[in-house]
Amino acid sequence: MQARPPRPPRTPRNVLEPVDPNARYELRRVEARQRRHKRRLRAAGAALALICAGVIGGVVATHVGGHKAVRAAARQPSKPQPQGLQPRPLPEELRGVHVTMALAGIPGKLEQYIAMKQQGLNAIELDVKDENGDVGFPVDVPLARRIGSAKRYYNPEQAVARIHAAGLYLVGRVVTFEDPALSAGDPELAIRRADGSRWLNSSGLGWTNPYDKRVWKYNVDIAVQAAKLGFDEIQFDYVRFPSDGDLSLIRYPGVHTQPMGWTIPMFLKYARSRLKPLGVRLSVDVFGLSATRDLGIAQFPGRIAPFVDTIYPMVYPSHYVSGEFNIIDPESRPGTTVAYSLRDFRDKLSGRKTMLVPWLQDFSLRRTYRLADVQDQIQAARLEHVKGFMLWNAAGVYTVKALSTKPF
Repeated sequence: MQARPPRPPRTPRNVLEPVDPNARYELRRVEARQRRHKRRLRAAGAALALICAGVIGGVVATHVGGHKAVRAAARQPSKPQPQGLQPRPLPEELRGVHVTMALAGIPGKLEQYIAMKQQGLNAIELDVKDENGDVGFPVDVPLARRIGSAKRYYNPEQAVARIHAAGLYLVGRVVTFEDPALSAGDPELAIRRADGSRWLNSSGLGWTNPYDKRVWKYNVDIAVQAAKLGFDEIQFDYVRFPSDGDLSLIRYPGVHTQPMGWTIPMFLKYARSRLKPLGVRLSVDVFGLSATRDLGIAQFPGRIAPFVDTIYPMVYPSHYVSGEFNIIDPESRPGTTVAYSLRDFRDKLSGRKTMLVPWLQDFSLRRTYRLADVQDQIQAARLEHVKGFMLWNAAGVYTVKALSTKPF
C-alpha cells in the first residue's frame, strides 16, 4: 500500500492570510479597529464607575446628612426685590396756584410765587406745554424739534430745584389735544374739515386728532421728559374733544380704534403705562359739569378715574349759566355753585381711590371777585372733603390771603 504524502502544516484559524498585495494594509486596519474598541470599552467602564460613585455620594449626602445644604440655603435671607420709583409725599391739603411758562421765564418771578409759602401755599402748577402748543423748555422729542414747538421760556432744572428746595409740591401741566403748533406743523395729525383743511375753533386755534395714537405719543413723550426732570405730578389739560366753534364741520381722519366715549380713558391708560414707572402722579383737568351730564366732549369722570390719581374739576362759578343747580346767578353764589358741582363728582367717584381737587376761580369775569368770594369757594370745597384746591388766574395774580390755613 502506497504511503500518503505528508499534509501541509495547518494554518491557525485566527490568522488572516494575505491573498493580494493590499491584504497587509487591510489586516493592520482591522487589528487597529479591534484595539480602539477595547480602549472604548475600558473608558466607558471607568466613566460608569464614577457616575455610580457620584449618585451614591449624593444619596448619602442628602439623606444621611439630613439635607444640611438645603436647610442652610433656606436660612439665607432672600434678596430684596427692586421697587418702583415712588412719588413725593402729597400735602395733606393741596393749596396751589397756576404759573404760566411766560411768567416763569421772567427773572425773579418764580421766586415771588415760591414766597407765597409764607401765606400757606404748598403747591405750584407750572406749564410744561400750553394752549399754544408751546413747550416751555427744550425737550428730546424729535417731533417737537421738527415743528419748533420747544421754546426756552425757563430752565426746568433750576425751576424744579428752587420749588423743591422750598418744600413745595410741583405739578406739570400738559395741554393735550388743543395744539395749534402741532396741528399746523404736521397737518396730518390735525382735526380736519370736509375739504381737508385744518378745522379751527371759535378762537382760530387748531386741534389735533384725539383718536390718533401719534398725537398720544407726542404728548406723553413730552410728559415723560418733565417727569424725568423731577416734576412730582403730570396733569393733562384739554383732554377732551372740541367744545366750541362750528363742530358740524369737523372730520376726524383715519381709523377710529375705539368709540369717542372711551378715547380719553384709553389715552390716559396709555399715559399711565409710561409715566407710573417714573414715580410721578397722573392727573387730569375736566369741565365742572362733566360729572353732572354728558357734555359731548367725551369727559366721563367715572371712566377716567381708574387711570389717574387725581381729577381736577374746573368749577369756576362764572362758567355756569343761569339756572344751573337752580341758582339764578351762579357767579354771585360761588360757594353754593362749587358745593353742588363737587357733590356730583363725589357721586361719580364713589368707591374709588381717585382724589378730587377743584380748580377755583381767582379772577373776575362779569363780576369782580374779591377775597370773600375766593374764601367762599375754598370753604365749600373743604366742606365737601376734597384733597385741597388750586387757584386759577391766567394773569398769574392771586388773592394770597385766601391761601391761609386758618379758619376764615
